[in-house]
Amino acid sequence: MAFKRARWLGVALVAMAIGGWQWAERTQATAPAAAMVDGKRLANAAADGANWLTYGRTYDEQRFSPLAQINDQTVGRLSLAWYADLDTDRGQEATPLVADGVLYTTSAWSKVFAYDAVTGKLLWSYDPQVAGKKGYDGCCDVVNRGVALWNGKVYVGAFDGRLIALDAKTGKPVWSTQTTDTSRPYTITGAPRVVHGKVLIGNGGAELGVRGYVSAYDAETGKLVWRFYTAPNPDGKPDGAASDAIFAKVANATWGANGQWKQIGGGGTVWDTIVYDQELDQVLIGAGNGSPWNRRIRSGDDGDNLFLSSIVALDPDTGAYKWHYQEVPGEEWDFTATQPIMLADVQIDGKPRKVLFHAPKNGFFYVIDRVTGKPVSATTFTPVNWADGYDEKTWRPKIRPEARYSENGGDFRALPSAFGAHNWHPMAYSPKTGLVYLPVQLLPFGYKDDENFKYVPGRWNLGDVSADGLGPRTAAGLAALRAMVKGRTLAWDPVAKKARFTIEHPGPGYGGILATAGNLIFQGGPDGSFAAWSADSGKQLWTFDAQSGVMGGPATYSVNGQQYVAVMAGLGGSFGISSPLAPQQYKRPNGRVLVFKLGGTAKLPPFKPVVPPAQDFAGSWSDATIAKGEVLYAGNCGFCHGPSTYSNGVLPDLRRSQIAADKDAYDSVVMQGALEEKGMVNFSKWISAEDADAIRGYIASQARILKQRETAKGAPPAPKG
Repeated sequence: MAFKRARWLGVALVAMAIGGWQWAERTQATAPAAAMVDGKRLANAAADGANWLTYGRTYDEQRFSPLAQINDQTVGRLSLAWYADLDTDRGQEATPLVADGVLYTTSAWSKVFAYDAVTGKLLWSYDPQVAGKKGYDGCCDVVNRGVALWNGKVYVGAFDGRLIALDAKTGKPVWSTQTTDTSRPYTITGAPRVVHGKVLIGNGGAELGVRGYVSAYDAETGKLVWRFYTAPNPDGKPDGAASDAIFAKVANATWGANGQWKQIGGGGTVWDTIVYDQELDQVLIGAGNGSPWNRRIRSGDDGDNLFLSSIVALDPDTGAYKWHYQEVPGEEWDFTATQPIMLADVQIDGKPRKVLFHAPKNGFFYVIDRVTGKPVSATTFTPVNWADGYDEKTWRPKIRPEARYSENGGDFRALPSAFGAHNWHPMAYSPKTGLVYLPVQLLPFGYKDDENFKYVPGRWNLGDVSADGLGPRTAAGLAALRAMVKGRTLAWDPVAKKARFTIEHPGPGYGGILATAGNLIFQGGPDGSFAAWSADSGKQLWTFDAQSGVMGGPATYSVNGQQYVAVMAGLGGSFGISSPLAPQQYKRPNGRVLVFKLGGTAKLPPFKPVVPPAQDFAGSWSDATIAKGEVLYAGNCGFCHGPSTYSNGVLPDLRRSQIAADKDAYDSVVMQGALEEKGMVNFSKWISAEDADAIRGYIASQARILKQRETAKGAPPAPKG
């Protein structure tokens, strides 16, 4: 008996060590087949309308489907076929993949799920058990954008930097490898890609101080094949990586010898876009912002800082450098080039060109020759005040002097800004209309040189002290900001370099887009709407209330002749947690998988949000202490709990928090880490007890203002989506 108990305990411990995988009840006789995706299937994915095999459906990542059963004439009959509730209300950014009747997706905290694509029956789920306190290392929520499929396996990049291969039939781990230095605040939120039997993955964390790179691992064994760094080695030595040659030849000379990048890391993280150009057999990556943002602090001179804000072409088998184009030399506004890259063959000036389309944060739409890496055009798709276009001889931006805040000491309000004119949200291209459908937003952000900058490991290190970046702190300020910001969807003609039509939205934060041969585009919004428009006119034809924000890219697939549309619902991400403009300032239902078909009969359960009242805070604080607490709140709390007087509804509104109102409970959380495993880390290594009390004083002052307002109106008003 003792032997049996010991053997059982050993098996249990092994299962726990591997990670929390579980079977859902099912029968082998009725279960769909596990995904057997190989190079041939991915290469021919454009002709396979029934499946959605990779993040952008095909290697060119156009997110266009040839399916047309759901079209501009039938979409009025589109309704919910099935839904699946998830176990977290954090942001949902994944694009579901579908192969042979199975839908694979991820949720926040890097959890993976496999469902019967017709019925919604859970086949298996896997929880990588990311430690809650790791959530603090994320700039933009604990999101995940999806999986990759290859040879009977499902690959996911976990938030804590692991790359994990799962058996597609069972969800059981096959292998796991740590892709990052765990002593640094690296994270993974992007979806892997599989090319030539190798799994490609990048990482994030530039705001907190890391050095960016992309890696390729053997898809069968998890062994590292190659790595390409996007910022130089601080020791000035070769890394033994694919990037060594180009850094020695070109890139090292573009970084200052005395800048703090050597200590902080330099940034350039490849946190999202990785695209395989199968026609030219090259991998295209987009590199991110500098670390810190401020170029004066980062590199100490006027260097371009390669490969920040660059598109880089690499050999898929070796990682060797082929070409690059830097969109923003010496960037210092968080103008990443990590936004989606899309490949196409188009006629320009009467000649066929192999190009890529790119619409990054900085507000310019780029058409770039994929053979040479030289731009064909760079055109603003939204108001831009940091540059006056591009010099078409050098293809360098004409940066306005006032925008270089690190040099002139001014306080510069940028449009667009760190939030991005276009962020990670997938765009789509229809070869039927020749248009790129582009989610656009316009949110300002302030930048000012930090003359007293000091690097603090594990914290946000931006080198920016503009009060304009802290968010509005009065009702009037919030109203003024709302009047300024925009949200829209552009139907952009990349050849004519202009919008054919514009869909205006109530505000920013609208999600990824799907285009179909049925003359439709689908897109969700932060207000919980999920809608379809005519692809040739922009007329809205259908809408659905998802009850929570819809950010991720929709997918469509077909099983037994029936077309479905799938999308994830769940507000979060950078806009959801840190913008003062998210429309649902209350707790929402947990995230969901939503799947639609013509004549679907499923219904979401009714949801009525509950808004806790503003809390009574015992104690008193001087005006000076409250003012100090306001600044400390913005620097320590606002990125997650919402800036200043705003509640984002994703994480607790501290004005309504019983924990914040109770001094002992507050101190146990903020200074002792009582909720560390839920993602609220211990701040005692960064702030003093006096600082913590000042923050609480500021929260109390805002709670009292809120209570007075709600008491005057009748507490609390019914929230609106």
